[in-house]
Amino acid sequence: MSKTVKYAEKAVAVSADLAWRAFEKLNSINQRPSFTPKWTDKPLLKSYQKVKPPLGWPRTTDSLCPKCIPEIREKVLNGEMPVDLLRNEKMGEIKAQIIERDGKIMMVKDCPIHGHFEDVMSIDPAFYRHLETVFPGRDIRAHNDKHLHKHGSSNILHGRGAVLTIDLTNRCNMMCDPCFMDANQVGFVHELTWDDIKTLLDNALDIKPRRQMSVQFSGGEPTISPYFLDAVRYSKKVGYNSVQAATNGIEFAQSPEFCRQAAEAGLRYAYLQFDGIGNEANSHRAVGNLFDVKLRAIENLHSNGVEIVPVTTIINGINNEQVGRIIEFALDNPKKISFISFQPVSFTGRDEAITDERRRAQRYTLSHLAHDIKNQVGIGEPARDWFPISFMSTFSDWADHVHGPQSDWGQLSCGCHPNCGIGMGMMVDKETKEARPITQFINADRLAKDIAKVTDGGRNKFISVLGVALALLRNYDPFQAPTHFRIVDLMKKFDKSFNASGHNYGSVGKDRTLADVEKRRGDRWNFLFIAAMWFQDLFNYDFRRTEQCIIPYATQDGEISFCAYNTGVGWRNIIEKMHMTATLTKWYEEKGRHKIYAGGKSVELDSTKHRLVVNEDAVHAERQHDLDELGIAKTSREEKARARDSKLKEAAHDAQMEKLYRQMVLGEPEAPKGNFVSLDALAGSGATAG
Repeated sequence: MSKTVKYAEKAVAVSADLAWRAFEKLNSINQRPSFTPKWTDKPLLKSYQKVKPPLGWPRTTDSLCPKCIPEIREKVLNGEMPVDLLRNEKMGEIKAQIIERDGKIMMVKDCPIHGHFEDVMSIDPAFYRHLETVFPGRDIRAHNDKHLHKHGSSNILHGRGAVLTIDLTNRCNMMCDPCFMDANQVGFVHELTWDDIKTLLDNALDIKPRRQMSVQFSGGEPTISPYFLDAVRYSKKVGYNSVQAATNGIEFAQSPEFCRQAAEAGLRYAYLQFDGIGNEANSHRAVGNLFDVKLRAIENLHSNGVEIVPVTTIINGINNEQVGRIIEFALDNPKKISFISFQPVSFTGRDEAITDERRRAQRYTLSHLAHDIKNQVGIGEPARDWFPISFMSTFSDWADHVHGPQSDWGQLSCGCHPNCGIGMGMMVDKETKEARPITQFINADRLAKDIAKVTDGGRNKFISVLGVALALLRNYDPFQAPTHFRIVDLMKKFDKSFNASGHNYGSVGKDRTLADVEKRRGDRWNFLFIAAMWFQDLFNYDFRRTEQCIIPYATQDGEISFCAYNTGVGWRNIIEKMHMTATLTKWYEEKGRHKIYAGGKSVELDSTKHRLVVNEDAVHAERQHDLDELGIAKTSREEKARARDSKLKEAAHDAQMEKLYRQMVLGEPEAPKGNFVSLDALAGSGATAG
């Protein structure tokens, strides 16, 4: 784009700034009260009505003892303690302090029984402060929810969530570390029936505020459930416009036909386990050709209209060197990848009993991620380009207002705690692959404040849309935008996200077709969202975070926050045991064994062809060796093997010391070797007998 056009756009931005000042003044006069839409029994919140949890530091919060909780859970599972104690009492709860020490933010806590615990929350206090400063506040308090939110301190109190998660089965076709649910190793099968699935999906629609949620089918591996396609189809029918599967991709890689069936049923996103570039980078998952599986799954899914979200569990010393390579992979394939999700490791499931040494070595925080991306690919300033995911709720609030009181659903709103998740938006030119952080050419902090003022005014749709248009323009710097990016592109991308104008960009509802998918994919600009969700474990657990959880688990015992279900008290273990389908032995007898890829075994693929751009140097790079060089175990299995070997070695050493003591101190003769008996012993025996 010529400089003349850029200067013309700058003039428009300056003019919009002047017009905004007049708009802002008029909008502040006689502001209208908020209306109560159909999807909630409470009025929409003004920005100044939102409350916040205690933030900043030092501060005190409520946490859990990492040793008490497994002991309590075991007693519940064994029937020694009633489960209602977890609903009515604060079992295993202790106070924790968030402090700054030696340039890090730490959580420190003490249990009167098990002593002191501490863990790092951030390696960058300025970054941590920025996230908490721009947090817009909590969403509408949850209501009409007592029949589903009934888990004591673990209850979700604010908002409705963004992603409803349903585990279809605890069976999996892999057996790897890390794993939230310890799949295939708990001794029983927990698998939802068709009636269970329908009930969970229907129940979720009762809670208010009734926001438009994604529903994500998970596991185990959800695709091995016999009801996977039916569950996707039913979700679309009842109104969930974003149906997802959290998957390792094996079924999708093996069968293009299965991908077609899933897409036709209504699958919109595949949250694809994706730990790095190359088979070596994925070797800790113990499948020989796992990267080939990922590429083939992406090819098959995208060809059938399903969008792909690579989801990477980041473990310090295992695959944190892959962060930059994964970003580069997305930038090299802007027509196929528009979302990346990083998940700093949570030490739960198979890793709950982790040693302090391995935990300290492998701990990875949101701040680690922001700095690794900057250092590895030169993208993003941590305290400028990253925002809490909940920052987007300001935009959702405006869209809720614009869509009016008759809307059946509220907008998707990610109102989680600022310590839970972060995101950075990139605008990528699909033709030239030029990419810029959106916050490099848009003043996001000021834009959010402007939009909140528009929403607070409570004006009609036309005035509210006009106000946001002025806000967008005045906060836009055309000289920092990608070369070919124009003001009209900015306005279209914003409208495409919130559909304020009613323009048809391609349906995302129950009538969505492959033609709609291609229409939405058709514009030149890819809004690449790089997100990170840091799920809690017992070492950094904070109840203020679970109260605002946006990823509730739908279970046979109600809805529970992601962290309370997988970590925290560990409701997963309890509920799955309460509602188990069969013991593993009985299941195998009646259903047979399903195929599991482990121990370096490769997945059978008819083809490994794909049309993705892949950096061959990254593909053939060695796996990360940091922990090998430090002599630290990489997985819980390796940790257990080392502990067993150490115990055997210690027992052998003790036996040797005892032998020496008996010989050197007590003067006992050395025991004969082998099966031979000494002549002296025989002679002594004969003399005694005579």
